Formats: sequence, structure tokens, C-alpha cells
Amino acid sequence: MAKIPEDVIETVRSATNIADVVGQYVQLKKSGKNLFGLCPFHEERTPSFSVTEDKQIFHCFSCGRGGNVFKFLMELEHVTFPEAVVKVADFSHVDLASEYRQDAAGPAVDSKTSQLIDLQEQAAKLYHHILVNTEGGQPALDYLHDRGLTDDTIEAYQLGFAPSQRLLKPFFDQRQSDYQLLRQSGLFIENAEGELRDRFSERVMFPLRNASGHVAAFSGRLLKKADDQPKYLNSPETQLFNKSRLLFNFDRARSAIRAAGEVTLFEGYMDVISAAQSGVENGIASMGTSLTTEQIYAIERTTDKLNVCYDGDEPGQRAIARALDLLNQHSHLQLSVIQLPEGQDPDEYRQAHGEPALKQMLTTARETPIQFHLRYLRRNRSLDTDSERLDYLNQIMPMLAQVQEPVELDLYLNQLATEFKIDKSALTAQLKQVQRDTAAKQERSRPATNTAPAPAEPPVTVYQQQRPLTRLERAERGLLYRLLHDRNVWAKISSIADFSFVHDDYQMIYTLAQGYFQTHQTYQTAQFTDFIQEDRLQQLVIDLETATYAAVTPREIDDYLAVIMDEAPVDEQLRLKKNQLAEASRLGDAAQQRQLVIEIVQLEQRRQANKQL
Repeated sequence: MAKIPEDVIETVRSATNIADVVGQYVQLKKSGKNLFGLCPFHEERTPSFSVTEDKQIFHCFSCGRGGNVFKFLMELEHVTFPEAVVKVADFSHVDLASEYRQDAAGPAVDSKTSQLIDLQEQAAKLYHHILVNTEGGQPALDYLHDRGLTDDTIEAYQLGFAPSQRLLKPFFDQRQSDYQLLRQSGLFIENAEGELRDRFSERVMFPLRNASGHVAAFSGRLLKKADDQPKYLNSPETQLFNKSRLLFNFDRARSAIRAAGEVTLFEGYMDVISAAQSGVENGIASMGTSLTTEQIYAIERTTDKLNVCYDGDEPGQRAIARALDLLNQHSHLQLSVIQLPEGQDPDEYRQAHGEPALKQMLTTARETPIQFHLRYLRRNRSLDTDSERLDYLNQIMPMLAQVQEPVELDLYLNQLATEFKIDKSALTAQLKQVQRDTAAKQERSRPATNTAPAPAEPPVTVYQQQRPLTRLERAERGLLYRLLHDRNVWAKISSIADFSFVHDDYQMIYTLAQGYFQTHQTYQTAQFTDFIQEDRLQQLVIDLETATYAAVTPREIDDYLAVIMDEAPVDEQLRLKKNQLAEASRLGDAAQQRQLVIEIVQLEQRRQANKQL
């Protein structure tokens, strides 16, 4: 890949608002002058990840990561700096010369992860080629067409076919792919002799992409039913694929989720694809298993609203109940349930009624979680006897006790009172008793304490330094910040011939800034961080930018200089003299002890005099 010139990089950066790029991955909300959201680099429940638009930087106050828009993509998608520039250019519709794009679309080949991704991508291309271009793939292609999928949809999702001939291993052998990488890819089964053979055979292949859009694994659906094989077969868990974290179609759906302000969770891959072909593109699915807390966290970073649309049959309804229970325990998402009639799943409904009907149903056929449970708990019950009705109401009441909206609660109570011909006041009394019992139970389970209840957690956390800064470090940070942002301060410090920072990191940033200002008239944080190669120094600059500083004063600069140039050298001499005194005491050298005590007293007097200046 050709080296991208600095002026081209700056063109891309200036055409991009970092908030727009980050907003594709993190749900950002305004708080003060900054934007905050859940950090994409570590799991958290209270937002501590910030984006500062006027400086075009991001920073997490909890894990400490930060940088500009290119750094964000490098960290999140594990791409190189040139690849990040190309991705941002594409996002902002900035034209780049072809030499800067060379090999940028594919992962770098200098890491094991990237090489494994490359294997998955090559396998996806081969499976897709077999499906759409070969005679052996025609039955699978006919099967997909019979299910109503268009060629555009098949192309968009890169669906493929793994034939019975097991062509994947010879394909990689021709390319002399590394044997150990093939073993670890999950694409093959290894026998006792170490021989590899294709894991997938006679299956329609669904590429499973990670949040960055790279193929991480596959799910294969049997083309013809076989009693001794599962209908769906997923890749095993590998370095790339963790089924508890990956969400099918999340990479493609993310922008649609942003636009719609909500996401729809389906049960299967074909449901997601059917919905997308019908014009509902904000659909995702878990990996053939129950929803996990990791997947919930990924969803929460993206939106506040979730619709659950599982199959209409009995297993699907049970799955909805489990999902709602998990979501209520582990998220603050606004939930709704989409119910399809006649026990159908979305794919079946599309085939039976057409795409416009499915889109209409997914848009309008919604109910609240309470409405779902009111209906779900009726299954297998006749409700003909008083005992059955009482049992039903006893199961419903704890759920109603959690409803916060008075109008919504009143609707449910009226519905139950009318249906069961019960006085509404009796239902209300029972509900209040359930609420009191629940509150008492929570009070008993709360740890005993003599202090008042803790106040509600604020919407944005405040990062605490891992260690307190010394007076010297505070002075160095303050002066370095002023140097970068105020050319008058820069001119003053540059004129001091013997000035240097005490700590190497601050001095290195100062030295890099000297080179930066030789070619730049003004300081821009997002631009300057690209001059810094070491992550540690980049993070230090971001830390400086997220601190709060008042207007600069001449006295402030003089105080910083006094600490750095006068107090710091005295403090260092004091430290050395005290160490020497301890050694002289250990050796019993009385004369040396007397001399060192005199010198320490003089240094202490000098330090006190410096503080009074």
C-alpha cells in the first residue's frame, strides 16, 4: 500500500466528524459540551466513553483509551493506520487515489488474526462461487430461489454452498496455506493422523461476520434432510468466533438501527434475510442459542429499543419468554414483542403473504412484554375454574407490579377486571400487597448498613486517576497543555535555553511538538496525535485534553516553571542526600552523618524559600 501523504490524511480528517463515525458503533448522548456512551472497548453499565467534537477526539474515563477518528477504528476493528484512513475516507465520501487503496479492503497479513480472517474470507468467496456459478451449486441455488430469495439478496449476504466433493482443502493446498492456520480456522475436521477434511458438506452456507464486517465463521444448513446430522451446523469456537458475542447481520444492520432508533431480534438467519429483502433492514439474530449478556451489551451500545420477533410456534414463544426475562434482568432497553399469526416464523410469513405484508406486520404487530405474558401464561389453561384463574392472576401480579406508567397499568387492570368479572378495587388491593411484599423482600436482602442509601448513580461517570499526581507532575501537565495551546507560552518556554521537563514522557511530547510546529501554524489535537507513534504518549496527550483548565495567566506559567526548574532539582537532591544519610547511619560513619544532616537542612531551607517566591 502506498504511503498516504499528510495532506491527504488531513483532507480526510477535516471532512469527517468523529462523532458521526463513532456513532455507527456507540449510541452517543449529549451531556454538557461532550457526547457520552457505553465504551466499545470494555463492558460497562454507566457511560464513561466521551467524544469531544471541538477537538475531534474520543476518550474513555474508565479504561483510559483515547485518540482521533483513525485511532478509534484501528483499536475497534484491528486495522492498520492506512486502512483506517481509507475507511474514514469512504465514510465521508472523500475520493482517494487507487494507490492508497491497494490491499486496503483486505486485512493486513502481519498478524495471526488477520491471516485467519483471510482464510474465512477466501472460503466465503469459494462457497459463493460454487453456489452461483457451478453446476454442482445449482440445486442449492434452486432451493434458495424456491424460498423466495432474490439474486441480489444472495449476493448481498454472500450465501454459498459446500458440495459433497469437499473442495475447500484442495483449494487451500493449491495456495500453500499454512497447515497450523488451517487447523485453527474451524473450517476443517482433523483425524487422529492429523489429516484435515472439510467440515461442511452438502450445506447452504451462511457467512457469519463480526461487527467489523469480516467473516469470522460459518453456519451451514443441510440441503437435504438427514437423520444423523443436525439441520444447522456452526463453525466451532475459534480465535475469531465466539457464538456468545457475535450477532448475525449486526455489521450490516447497524446503520439501519441508527436510522430507525430500534433493532429487531429474530430467531434465525433466514428470518433476518427475509426481513431485509422485505425492506426491514434493522434485524439481527443470535447464533442459534439463547441471547447472552454479551450480545445484550452490544445492542445497548447501539440503541435503546429492542423488538423481539421469534417464531410463533410453542418453542418460539418459550424462547420469547426467556429472552424477555434475560433482557429485564440485564438491560435497560425498551422492549416490545412482534407476534406473527398462525404460528409462523417471519420467513414463512413472507413466503405465504409476500414482502409488503411482512414489512407491514413487522412494523405494526407489536405488543408490550406484559401483553405478551398476559397471553403467554394462558397457554395450556382453560381458565374455567376459580383455582385456574387465581393461579393465573397470581403469576401476572408480580409482573404488573413492575409497570411504571400509571395509564398502562390501569389498562391492564381494567382488562383483567372485565374479563374475569372481578372488582377492579380488589385487583388494585392485591397489586399493592404484592408491591409491599416485593419491597419488604428487597429490604431484607439489602446488606445492613448504618449509612443513608447511596444516591442514584449519575448518568456519566468521572474517571479517577489510578494514582495521585505529584506536585511536579501536575506542573508538567499544566505547562505542557499551555505550551500546545498557547503560542505565547510556547515562545516564552522556547526562549529558555536550559529548559526541559523532568519526566521523559513529557519531554518526548515537547520534542515531538517542536517538530509539529515547524510545519503547522495552529495546534489540533486530532492531527498532533498522528505525529506520536507510542500509544502511551498518545494516551497522555488525550488525558491532557480531557482535563479542565481556566484561562492562562502569567503567574500560572511562572509557578509551573518554578516547580519544574527549581523545586524539582532540589527535591531530587534531597532524595539522594537522605539515601546517603541512611547508608552512613548503617555504616556508623558519624562524620559523614553530621555533614549530610547539614546539607539536608540547607536543601530544606532552599525548598521552603522556593515555595515562598
